[in-house]
Amino acid sequence: MRGKVVALLSVSAGAGHVRAAQALEVEAKQSFPGVQALHVDVMDHVSSLFRRLYADSYISVVNRHPALWGYLFSATDEPTADSGLNKFRRAIERLNTGKLMAVLEAAQPDVVICTHFLPAQLLARKVAKGKFDRPVYVQVTDFDAHAFWILEHITGYFVASEETACRLWDRGIGRERVHVTGIPVMPAFRHKMSRQACAAELGIDPEKTTFLLMSGGAGMGGMQRFAERLAGLEGRFQVLALAGKNEALLASLRRLALDYPQKVFPCGFTRTIERLMWASDLAITKPGGLTTSECLAVGLPMIVICVTPGQEERNADYLLEHGAALKAYDEAGLEYRVRKLLGEPSKLGNMRRRAAALGRPDAARRVLQIAMSATEGGRLHSAVEGER
Repeated sequence: MRGKVVALLSVSAGAGHVRAAQALEVEAKQSFPGVQALHVDVMDHVSSLFRRLYADSYISVVNRHPALWGYLFSATDEPTADSGLNKFRRAIERLNTGKLMAVLEAAQPDVVICTHFLPAQLLARKVAKGKFDRPVYVQVTDFDAHAFWILEHITGYFVASEETACRLWDRGIGRERVHVTGIPVMPAFRHKMSRQACAAELGIDPEKTTFLLMSGGAGMGGMQRFAERLAGLEGRFQVLALAGKNEALLASLRRLALDYPQKVFPCGFTRTIERLMWASDLAITKPGGLTTSECLAVGLPMIVICVTPGQEERNADYLLEHGAALKAYDEAGLEYRVRKLLGEPSKLGNMRRRAAALGRPDAARRVLQIAMSATEGGRLHSAVEGER
């Protein structure tokens, strides 16, 4: 494979699509010597107007009007010949893709992997017109596949689970084109780390039950309320409260920690989230596709909160059905579930085993093996046996 180039196309509409591409990029560098990985955010190569309408509007609707997003998600999941979905696709096809195609022309990739449906739609149109002749794969980044992902002229699909594969087959995608690999996570999740060592780095007690509270899209108000409710509970446990890049939230959590020393441990942005996960017994988080996959990769069960209708709802259903998560609608529900788990350690242990059984920490490597095999002229899935 020496000298091969893989183009990884993402869209910065939510963090998950970008993180999946980044995981593939790092995996390529670590595990595929001689393969050059080129990560391209499509939003860097469209007009500022389109970027505002597409990425910014999506984030705004999901965060501020989740019920509306849920309606739109469902309404576009069963397309008809003249549906809004197909009108949207035709509008995408008319989008000026000159800058993106110029990047691909300069890179001359041997294979393309899209972690968002937008670049897949753009390239499917080019393939249909005979203007792009390289294999194009799609990495679905949730535990379900919306109709937006279903395209003609795509070489193959990488999906999170057997059920996701079944849904693609039901929508007319040939079985030979669907590979159950999991959702790519960083290679660091593949290597088990010492709980004691991670706890020491974080300054927490490795013997205490540890809850990892992640803000995600819950916003400052939601995250703060959940942290306060947990802090007020009795019991021998501690909370790692992850604020990410939200400086105001971090400052607020630090004030809370002054009132609850040795119980609340605020954390800012980190590039080593796997260390926090290895030190924890349970994550309290929104069920985004990438966050969920990272938790499962280290066998970390979840309580899912602030679930946005649409793809997050379906991710949550997958976790609940397999016994790897519980669901809390509000602070009272979170308190109830935490109390139950603290009182029944065996239940938490059972959830951990179920989460570990679902984890696919090697997903990025498997995806690249399959995609790169297409450049060797062999069977598209020859590099990985038993992916289904």
